[in-house]
Amino acid sequence: MNYIILALLFILSGFFMKYSDDLYDVNHERNISTFLGLICGLASVAATLYNVDAAYIFISLLIGNIIVFKVDGIHHIVALIVFLAVLLIVGIPNLSLLILLICILGIIGDEIGHELIPNMTENRFLNFFFEYRFVMKIVVLLLALCGVFNIWIFVCFILFEVSYVGAGIVFEIYN
Repeated sequence: MNYIILALLFILSGFFMKYSDDLYDVNHERNISTFLGLICGLASVAATLYNVDAAYIFISLLIGNIIVFKVDGIHHIVALIVFLAVLLIVGIPNLSLLILLICILGIIGDEIGHELIPNMTENRFLNFFFEYRFVMKIVVLLLALCGVFNIWIFVCFILFEVSYVGAGIVFEIYN
């Protein structure tokens, strides 16, 4: 398995996920954000089909964000439709429901914590922990350490997160 290709797909997905979101939310730019959402959806589904461990991460991101009502723009809807359409055509990977549920709960914990914790406490550790969504990072690391995921998936997920944060920085610099 070529983890360089997988790492690039994670990077592309993370970057375009955040950049499209900022374009839509801040600049109210529908066209470019929709196009970047399309790229995000393609990169995410390519990773999902390329590696079953990645499938857990991207499918749980999709389900978790739907559950917490974070699919809130045309860019998200386009990414969702592309992701689901390709999976329905090619086939959904065979996944353990327990592992998928663990990942979904990690995503939900991150998203809820990200929204609520800054309003509930001034604790610097908790604010940092949820600002950078560490619940899922810990979940993926533990699954890798337990042998459920390959450790390279954890590395790829960290690259996804770094590119996500990087996209936010790039957006702030150029907008």
